[in-house]
Amino acid sequence: MDAVRTSRQLTQVLRHAPGSVGVTLDHAGWVDVPELLAALAEHGLALTRTELEEVVTGSDKQRFEVVGDRIRARQGHSVPVDLGLQPQAPPTVLFHGTPVANLAAIRERGLVRGVRHHVHLSPDPETAARVGARRGRFVVLEVAAAATAAAGHEFFVTGNGVWLVDAVPPEHLTFP
Repeated sequence: MDAVRTSRQLTQVLRHAPGSVGVTLDHAGWVDVPELLAALAEHGLALTRTELEEVVTGSDKQRFEVVGDRIRARQGHSVPVDLGLQPQAPPTVLFHGTPVANLAAIRERGLVRGVRHHVHLSPDPETAARVGARRGRFVVLEVAAAATAAAGHEFFVTGNGVWLVDAVPPEHLTFP
């Protein structure tokens, strides 16, 4: 089993295209593990429960969570789900890694969620750099998170430490 390839396929199914393998996420993004494993096997990715759990626990990003016999992606969905997260006061500063090619649009509009439910922010510049580096040349933006919250934007934090917000206005960003 190729854990990276499997993680990418799980990300696609659990965040964006559950129907691509014939599963349906519940309102909170959960699907039964046996149902998911059967659907993946029917679509060319045969995994055991143990292999699935190795991918889930072995990922440094901790993108997925398993509770009992259910699994879901922690964040990053483009399909409708309600993760049930409660608003949290963010730290003063958070970080966002992004490709250099996005800078002009971000300077104009700020950080916007696009097709996802939220903008994803990191608690430290190192994590943001790892996120940004996935797509080539990148920069790390500093986000005045407390100021963004004071301007009326709600923040949420996931079980793997990713901060979520609907948008960050450009005036709350520090550009390199």
